[in-house]
Amino acid sequence: MKLVRVRGISKRQREPMVLSVAQFHLLLEELDEPFRTMVILDLATGLRCSELFAFKWCDVLWDDLTLLVRRGIVTGVVSDVKTKYSNAGIPLDPALAEVLLRWQRTTLFKNPEDCVFASPFVAGKTPWYPWGVERRHIIPAGIRCGIGRIGWHTFRHTFRTLLDETGAPMKVQQELMRHADIRTTMNVYGKAMDESKREAHRKVVSLVLPSKVA
Repeated sequence: MKLVRVRGISKRQREPMVLSVAQFHLLLEELDEPFRTMVILDLATGLRCSELFAFKWCDVLWDDLTLLVRRGIVTGVVSDVKTKYSNAGIPLDPALAEVLLRWQRTTLFKNPEDCVFASPFVAGKTPWYPWGVERRHIIPAGIRCGIGRIGWHTFRHTFRTLLDETGAPMKVQQELMRHADIRTTMNVYGKAMDESKREAHRKVVSLVLPSKVA
């Protein structure tokens, strides 16, 4: 069975939706907290939603401006992240750190072991349910501002597209997307330097954060 290859099985049935920067800013105007900060952090980092909702405050290294992607959560079950690249620290641009810090000052759940996006409906013991947030907040917001039906995958695909627009090398893109296999992006060799990753990340943040947020 290892020798069997089904042609076309890995092809997408349709192209994923990608937001323009202008569309993203329209979307933000339709979202209240904490959903606005959720969406900003997700698009500006390319996190999988399972990783986004599993974040704890202890995973934010403020002094190093780094986010540690240590775990994922799917249907309430916490597990290890998908790959060794998923488990790598990712840069946290100062402007994005300020957005996150403002949320920490607002939320009732700010202890190191609290989830960054802890749900108030369960006294902060678990995070918000990502598909519930998508269904009740993100999809309606997208429809209200004329974008249409969008979801968590939209933000990850948009992050990847914005990395292209910044001219980030493919190896940098692979590490920021945390793909295990570079063929998921492009077959380019060499290791991205930390400064290159931070610069590519900074450019994406400068595109997606409205000036009044930054």
